[in-house]
Amino acid sequence: MTRIPVAVLGATGAVGQKCIALLAGHPWFEVAQVVASAERIGLRYGETVRWRETTPLPADVASLTLSAAEPQPGIRIAISALDASVARDVEPLFAAAGVIVVSNASAYRMADDVPLVIPEVNASHLRMVQRQRATRGWTGAIVANPNCSTAAFITAVAPLHREFGIRRAVVATLQAASGAGYPGVPSLDLVDNVIPHIGGEEEKITAECRKLLGDIDDDEASAANIDVSPMVHRVPVLDGHLVSASLEFEREVTPAGATHVLQSFRAEDRVAHLPSSPERVIEVDSREDRPQPRLDRDRGRGMTVTVGRIRPCPVFHLRLVALGHNLVRGAAGAAIQNAELVTAVKL
Repeated sequence: MTRIPVAVLGATGAVGQKCIALLAGHPWFEVAQVVASAERIGLRYGETVRWRETTPLPADVASLTLSAAEPQPGIRIAISALDASVARDVEPLFAAAGVIVVSNASAYRMADDVPLVIPEVNASHLRMVQRQRATRGWTGAIVANPNCSTAAFITAVAPLHREFGIRRAVVATLQAASGAGYPGVPSLDLVDNVIPHIGGEEEKITAECRKLLGDIDDDEASAANIDVSPMVHRVPVLDGHLVSASLEFEREVTPAGATHVLQSFRAEDRVAHLPSSPERVIEVDSREDRPQPRLDRDRGRGMTVTVGRIRPCPVFHLRLVALGHNLVRGAAGAAIQNAELVTAVKL
């Protein structure tokens, strides 16, 4: 197929760079526009970006000129890695011009006409776009992916919710330094330390979990009736968010039963065949000291969530640990996978 021209918004930041690295050689998409802050407009991308990916900067992207935040002719999809404060103004401009914006920003995640999507979990929520277009009067759309910790947690527990019905969850996150962007947290604050606060993160996890696990009726989504109590921590790990959770269900579940459900889970065909989808979205590791960020974050090219330590909980029903690569499954990879999904369903 002829590759679809896409724009990357916020192209010089950590998530924007990861998007460009993951899009190199993509079978469906090619980066045709790079957008950054106003003071960089007109500069060559390769001359201004401080490239921090381990793979080389693609030559075709390096030669692109950074543009203003408005869609260039031919752009059909924009992948947004903008800060929420900027995304709130910029993303609607692209959607109003007929572009489908796949957003990693939090600006519109909780809007009642914007689908918040993990393809393996709730692809059907894309039907909300019909109401979004009718309400806002545009031919494009905004589709969001969740917060990086929420992405790992919900990917891990969604099959359990479908089978047993989650009522309550107590969640503790150990979030990697890269989740704060670059330059992020000062080294003297984080080295030999753990910071038990990330602004707005706990509220995002609570609200996004309910939306992701909610039902869709026609083109409207209803939030799941789940109580979520999150506690978040920034830790001195480069990449990979670890989530430890205790779960209460509508009906009894054993560790063996939960393990079987997770090991048996497969994405629906239209999602499983997307270029960015891993062969196994969930891998269960039975070793007592896994998952670990350094050892397990790159499973499935960073798109697989690893679940371990599935055991009884003396307070609720079940305890487990889940690990996801925050810049891939939790950010850039998630946005690209959503862009593939909206392309596959011809949104």
